[in-house]
Amino acid sequence: MTEEGFDVAVVGSCMTDLVSQAPRLPKAGETIHGHRFFTGFGGKGANQCIQAAKLGARTAMVGKVGKDFFGDSYIQNFKDNGVNTACVFQAPDVATGAASIVVNDAGENAIVIVAGANLLLGAAELQASLPALSRTTVLLCQLEIRPECSLQALRTARQHNVKTIFNPAPAVPDLDPDFYTLSDVLCCNESEAELLTGSPVATVEDARRASGELLGRGCGAVLLTMGAQGCVVLEAKGAATHHVPAPAVTAVDTT
Repeated sequence: MTEEGFDVAVVGSCMTDLVSQAPRLPKAGETIHGHRFFTGFGGKGANQCIQAAKLGARTAMVGKVGKDFFGDSYIQNFKDNGVNTACVFQAPDVATGAASIVVNDAGENAIVIVAGANLLLGAAELQASLPALSRTTVLLCQLEIRPECSLQALRTARQHNVKTIFNPAPAVPDLDPDFYTLSDVLCCNESEAELLTGSPVATVEDARRASGELLGRGCGAVLLTMGAQGCVVLEAKGAATHHVPAPAVTAVDTT
């Protein structure tokens, strides 16, 4: 583990993606022919960590994979992308998390995830990762591991004056209030914001209202992403929301 610390540390999930591409998504009980299959490295936490590394940040991943082929490959992929793996632990009796994904020709998808070793990431691993968590500039957390683990990671970061970014995904309606107060930045999409607030978030104006409500729960700033509609940013109580439009693109895979 580097003595200089990190720009970004991520506590979160590692999932092996098993991706099938097909003309359309199958109906219940239906078998259809696909035209391509491949495996990839996914998981909300790992995706954020790899992207930060590709942008040039010194990164560390805190996660758990199985002691299996997928787990070994996952750790090697982190290393290949310049991510510190000292805090990627391996569970001997549980499989690496996996996601079965079907993507249609329009870029839409259907996903089934089996969390596997991700659910074994807990207090012991966080304690062992304290040197990394206390010497990073930014900590990123999500909800694809046990929520109490993410919450403990955020508390640890706050104790060491580390800036926190929390992505409440997959979202739950009864989110512990401490997640808001421990988040310097809360980053969610429109469907997650809708679940958290209980109100529709379909337009930019809806997003402005939802951002205000979420900010009022104690987070430092809100970044609400809306796909083709761009994002809405609210940085402080009483400040105006800022809408950032998104350029038009043709979606290949929304995963």
